[in-house]
Amino acid sequence: MSQYWSPAIRDLTPYVPGEQPRERVIKLNTNENPYPPAPGVSEALRQYAIDHLRLYPDPTSLSLRETLAKTYGVSVAETFVGNGSDEVLAFAFQAFFCQGAPLDVPSITYSFYPVYANLYGVELRKHSLNDQWEVDLDALASASERAGVIFANPNAPTGHAHPLASIEALLKRVTDRVVLVDEAYVDFGAESAVALIERYPNLLVTGTFSKSRSLAGLRLGYAIGSPELIEGLQRVKDSFNSYPVDSLASVVGIEALKDTQHFDACRNNVIATRERTRQRLEALGFEVLPSKANFLMAQHPDVAGAQLFAGLRERGILVRHFNTDLLNNFLRISIGTDDEMDSFIEALESLCGQ
Repeated sequence: MSQYWSPAIRDLTPYVPGEQPRERVIKLNTNENPYPPAPGVSEALRQYAIDHLRLYPDPTSLSLRETLAKTYGVSVAETFVGNGSDEVLAFAFQAFFCQGAPLDVPSITYSFYPVYANLYGVELRKHSLNDQWEVDLDALASASERAGVIFANPNAPTGHAHPLASIEALLKRVTDRVVLVDEAYVDFGAESAVALIERYPNLLVTGTFSKSRSLAGLRLGYAIGSPELIEGLQRVKDSFNSYPVDSLASVVGIEALKDTQHFDACRNNVIATRERTRQRLEALGFEVLPSKANFLMAQHPDVAGAQLFAGLRERGILVRHFNTDLLNNFLRISIGTDDEMDSFIEALESLCGQ
């Protein structure tokens, strides 16, 4: 603790990202896409005029937002972009959830939500998952006074996704505050709530270019919602950083959005590999939670999660192990290429005595 830190900083527990190793390993721990970005991204990088870097980017990111709006069938006024979806989520906490009332969240969810809540002084009201490891939307909608509702769909790190009808049922009950649906993993088999934006002005949907568009190293995220909500995000952005999306990132993001054929091929490959991996894990005796994301949560009845995590690490394979009471025995396994998943399963066979 430094004497120079403000009291609020002393009390923070920062988010801990997945390990980013320097050595060559099979990396199945941070839910990155195993496939490269769209071919147009390479061409855009080659043609980018270096002289543009001496100029500030468009503070409104209009060209990127126009392409985003066309992709999702909304108006430009209903779009917002930021430096990764984590930044967009941070802006949303500031813009909508500092209300002097609890924010309703699942008890097991994306671990950045508690970090933002602590940073901005937002009280969290946590609701347990149901017996099937699913986010309980009825519980999230049950409070009479709230700062808002936030949940990931598909949920992180469990992978379950609610259908659109269930999300709409929640929106019919929660009308007084913002409902934020974090769709970082939606493209791997779930239904997007963007289709509900026009009917529910309090709905904000966030997403990322990091997962299904293979741009985790670039840092691009977005939000889609009513113009009223987008203006709230813009007010926070322009009070913090008027230029969060650089000009090069904007050009690359546009190319990634335009190539729908590459996008569909990559996500379909991930889905197919996920289902093959699930079947092979179950054949080894693992309990595998149903997933609509680009990862699986699995636990073995006889071998502890920490033991498997360490054994895989020794064999040059990284997965994610959450050292919490409810998830201590689980491993979260990002979906890699077929060859990477073959190596992963072979390592597990050895560790489980198969």
